[in-house]
Parts: sequence; C-alpha cells; structure tokens
Amino acid sequence: MKQLFKFILNNIPRPILIRLSYVARPILAFLLKGDRYTDPIDGKSFKAFLPYGYGNQRSNVLSPSTLSLERHRLLWLYLNRETDFFTAPKKVLHFAPEQAFYSLFKNQKNLDYTTTDLESPLADVKADICNLPFEDNSYDLILCNHVLEHIPDDQQAMRELYRILKPGGMGIFQIPQDLSRTETFEDNSITDPKERAAIFGQYDHVRVYGVDYFDKLRQVGFKVNEVDYTSILTKEEVDRYCLAAGEIIPVCSK
Repeated sequence: MKQLFKFILNNIPRPILIRLSYVARPILAFLLKGDRYTDPIDGKSFKAFLPYGYGNQRSNVLSPSTLSLERHRLLWLYLNRETDFFTAPKKVLHFAPEQAFYSLFKNQKNLDYTTTDLESPLADVKADICNLPFEDNSYDLILCNHVLEHIPDDQQAMRELYRILKPGGMGIFQIPQDLSRTETFEDNSITDPKERAAIFGQYDHVRVYGVDYFDKLRQVGFKVNEVDYTSILTKEEVDRYCLAAGEIIPVCSK
C-alpha cells in the first residue's frame, strides 16, 4: 500500500488528487480504524496514519479521515483552543484551501468565508497572490499556509497580504521551514524538477525558508508572534495527534 500511495502522490496532478480523495477517504478510514492515534479535527482514531511526502516520505503523518497533516492538526488545535475563530463573526480569506478544513470552515455560520487560488478546484476566486483583486483592509483573518514557498516574488505576496488584512486582524502564514538555517536559501537557476525536489523539498518549491522568515514578514509591516504551540501541549497530545514537535505557527497582525 505504501508504494502505491507514493506513486499516486508523485504522479497524479493535485487537482485530480483532491477529487479522488473524496472517494478514497472513507475506505482508508475504515481499513485503519483503531485507537492509537487521533485526528483532533474530526475526533476519529486509527491504528496508524498514512505516509506522506515527495521523495523521502514521512511515516505516520496523513490522517485517513480528514487527510490532514501535522501542520493542519496543529493549526486546528491553536484556532480551537487559543482564538475565537469558531465563535466570533469574521470575514475570512483562505488561500489554497486545504481539504482538511474546507467543508468545516465553509459551514461555520459565524464566518464570511472566501477561498482563493490560481488552480485549486476549491477556490471561489481565481487570483494571483501577487496581484489580488481585493480591497485594502478587507479581511479579519487570512489563512495562507504552505503557499509562499511556491511564489518567486514572495515579498510582493507578503505586501499584498498586508494590504488586504484589516487593522487589528490576524494572518496565519505557515511555511515549510528549516529552523537550523539562519537565512532562507533560494536559487532561481535551479529549474530541473528533480533537483528542486532534492534541494527545496518539493519539485514546485522555489526556496527553503530559515528562521529569517519571520523578519521577512516584519519588513512588510506585520507584527509576528512566533508560536511554538507544541511546547504548550503535553507530550501525550503531541504523540497522539501526530504533530511535529517544535513547529512554529507564524501568527501575524496589522
């Protein structure tokens, strides 16, 4: 099953994968039903999670029910326990909406919820993050997770995110990050997909962010709270929810 799963992830375009996952999800959840690990998003438990990743796959990270990864489950716990996201009226913009969240957020009665992306079939508005069709100071909350590493001009994208966030609003902009790197690495001369995957972690990534990522956000005007939420959770929770210990949630404000 692992080899088949690896082949599917590496060879089927993401929009098609999203559609196929609606069919596969109930089957995977049934086959892996158990009580060792729990997905906090829907509360369902399994004997194991699925592997996931391009090239070197991480084991036991993809939830069979919601198809969430470590970062999704960590964000869910943070939003649920530390914010009023699920209770207060909010105008929300969600870039490249993750399937783990899409239906749940769309059905939240307190949210005025809009999704955007250039390619995703889940996007309400097809838009370029570097030239957004939204007015200044439009949104109470912006979710833009694992997007900026795909964008050649990430500084322009950050400026656009800052422009459309309301004063006092909150943005969460997660990225794959190497916390052992002081500085972000990028090299536009690297264009071969296999070489990109080897260096940047995925064929369509254009950089590897270091700890200077937070200062890049600050340079365009954001105040940034570097939240190490796994340090607040118990070790038992980190294990049961299959989280990545030490992952930082960049919580931005304007």
